[in-house]
Amino acid sequence: MIDGQRRASEHLMLISPERVFYAGLLGRPRKRISGGFNVYVALQGGLSVDDGNRVTTGEIAVVQPYVAHSIDCDGLSIVCMVIEPETISTPAAKALTARCGGETAAAFAAHIRATYRHLHETGQRGEFSTAEFDGVMFGEVLEPRHLDRRIRRAVAALSDGSGARMSAADGAALAALSPSRFLHLFKDETGVSFRAVRAWKRARHLLHYVNEDINLAHLAQQIGYPDSTHFSHSIRRFYGLKPRAIFSGSRDLAIYRSGAWQSPDAA
Repeated sequence: MIDGQRRASEHLMLISPERVFYAGLLGRPRKRISGGFNVYVALQGGLSVDDGNRVTTGEIAVVQPYVAHSIDCDGLSIVCMVIEPETISTPAAKALTARCGGETAAAFAAHIRATYRHLHETGQRGEFSTAEFDGVMFGEVLEPRHLDRRIRRAVAALSDGSGARMSAADGAALAALSPSRFLHLFKDETGVSFRAVRAWKRARHLLHYVNEDINLAHLAQQIGYPDSTHFSHSIRRFYGLKPRAIFSGSRDLAIYRSGAWQSPDAA
């Protein structure tokens, strides 16, 4: 819910297990691979996104999950929204992609920039649901994707950080399946391997801490990495930046966290 709290910082992030809205510094990232749908909006001027197959230029661009891409923009800051693919149906994903192109692109980009200005001016505090997020950002609730209940449990654990060290055997036990059946069903339901989703969720969990003065080696262990080398390599792969560069650029970032992982078919 929006309240009257005013923030001095122009940089802010709303984050829940299903959605992220980030407005802040872009930096100079190398090629990155996000595990979510990434919607980029230029705050000033335009942007350019190269996904290896095509270069998109303009005010707004969308990149599909797990697609390597590079990005540049005219200004120092950018808006990036991240939508977890297991929470959105295929038709809704296609509609969102279409909305970011063609005749609707400029109006959608203007709406996102206006939403950012409102959030910056008024502040955001406390819980927000996925439905509230979608209503503000997209003007409608994006149609959810329905997962098998057994796979939903594993995704929930990975998404809220409690499954940071979850192995395939752990996931199988949680789902009451054999490891081979669990891995097969997980990929069937999500479209991505368990290992790839686990790697993305670990890297995504970093976002909760980026404005804190924290020992990075300790943080790496806390969010499930075996050592600092794996941590640094994974973060650079997903974000295109070294962990220290991310923290350096996020010192004045206002972070608003919300909620547990939700599912429309929860019992």
